[in-house]
Amino acid sequence: MTETQDLRTFWEDRYSAMTDPTNGKPSGVLERLAAGRVPARALDIGCARGDDALWLAAKGWTVTGVDVSQTALDIAADRARTAGLADRITFERHTLPETFPDGSFDLVSALFFQSPMAFDRASVLELAARATAPGGLLVIAAHNTAPRWRMADHDHRPAFPTPEEDRAATAKSGHVWREIEVGLSAREVTGPDGETDTVKDSHVILERVS
Repeated sequence: MTETQDLRTFWEDRYSAMTDPTNGKPSGVLERLAAGRVPARALDIGCARGDDALWLAAKGWTVTGVDVSQTALDIAADRARTAGLADRITFERHTLPETFPDGSFDLVSALFFQSPMAFDRASVLELAARATAPGGLLVIAAHNTAPRWRMADHDHRPAFPTPEEDRAATAKSGHVWREIEVGLSAREVTGPDGETDTVKDSHVILERVS
């Protein structure tokens, strides 16, 4: 089995085992940044079961949602049909960065696009930057720390990305950017037994100038 097959198998198994429905809420950073922009073409990288893609489509965006898991995409597509949004969303399976959607987009999001299995995330972010149209917004967010009750799970996983690493990946696109946010933010999370902890997220939010 190749590394690519391992990655696909991991995520297919993970989504196939999910029984709880998604909460249906968009990512907070996406909601904050996209709300004031004129809807146009959006690319949702790592769309999972479609929360962000459906929210964008409901706000008038024409969305391409991408994931490695066909199971996740099937769930997302079914939700789009139920919500009457199927004509505004196209779901595509890609094993990034080996394949990538065609075209350019006015909003490109890669939100918590991470995996316990190693993959070439930097190359994906470079492609995401290249796919951002002039005047478009590129939104990248990533877990930068884990809550204490999950630290043991991360002992043998890839290191958390930093804002500097993600910004360096976007710079390889050769485009000129206006930096809106590049850094860390903190938020409180609640564990399975009601315990709380503070975690940090990495944000790289850019607007393409040229």
